[in-house]
Amino acid sequence: MNYLLTGAAGFIGSHLAVNLLKDGNRVFAIDNFCDFYSLDKKRKNIEIIGKSSGRDDLFRLYEGDIRDSSFLKKTLGDILKTQVKSEDLTVIHIAAMPGVRPSLENPALYVDVNINGTLNMLEICREFGLKRFLFASSSSVYGNNKKAPFSEDDPAENPISVYAATKKAGELMCHTYSNLYDISVICLRYFTVYGARQRPDLAIYRFTDLLSKGRPITVFGDGSSRRDYTYIDDIIDGTRKAVVRLENDRPAFEIYNLGESRTVELSYLIKLIEKELGKKANMVRKPGQPGDMAITYADISRAKEVLGYNPKTDIEDGIKLFVRWYKESETS
Repeated sequence: MNYLLTGAAGFIGSHLAVNLLKDGNRVFAIDNFCDFYSLDKKRKNIEIIGKSSGRDDLFRLYEGDIRDSSFLKKTLGDILKTQVKSEDLTVIHIAAMPGVRPSLENPALYVDVNINGTLNMLEICREFGLKRFLFASSSSVYGNNKKAPFSEDDPAENPISVYAATKKAGELMCHTYSNLYDISVICLRYFTVYGARQRPDLAIYRFTDLLSKGRPITVFGDGSSRRDYTYIDDIIDGTRKAVVRLENDRPAFEIYNLGESRTVELSYLIKLIEKELGKKANMVRKPGQPGDMAITYADISRAKEVLGYNPKTDIEDGIKLFVRWYKESETS
């Protein structure tokens, strides 16, 4: 199969690319290598992807920005010259400006990348006749949902961060393009993904890194906030299952939660990291931050029933795997 994957140099994108290539699929990757975090880490991710394919003809990287429609058109034209037909190409759109707190500091950038960039990707599908589109959304669209666990049928109309608003807007545009232009779309609401090659700004990496170096960690709030932490292998498995549904069943428009369906208190998460590192955290307490949700908690019954999604890695095992990767890869 043939895939156009945006955000391939990032955390989730690089894992997905490796997974697709190991099954003998062809991946046309797009990334602009923005400096949100270390470019060296992103280049290393691309090296890992390239080595995983085993064949030079299966992986091709296009370096450019999804906000640049002329770049996207040129890229699609090049892909279609490689004897790939429009009807045989599935788009997996993961590229985005990530993070709740940074989105409050630079809302215009988040709107530009996450909304206009997604619009450009959908326009490419319309113009070139691409009929399958998977959109990486986020649990943040639920805002401070009063009901838990969060169901796809719950209202998601009150986001509390700019990032969340851009992801909800992306879903709405996907629905519109699906309805108008007969594009099959699946939106996946990812719940707090973690694991090897995780972004360094995310809590699990940041706490592990600071604690291992004997530095204090900053904790916002009283430690009672809860997250549905989801291990990267489970996210990739759920994403692949959603892609199979896109290709085999061609649904018009669907949304699925991908989480572990278990909430973990922040204070307990820190204890797990302390245990794996054999160190006690020196915590600096600060007030809760605007835009932070009190809880995320996925109802995954729809994903289980329709996609066959079945997450297997609990937080205790996941933290062991993450800390082992950190020690082997980040401190060598």
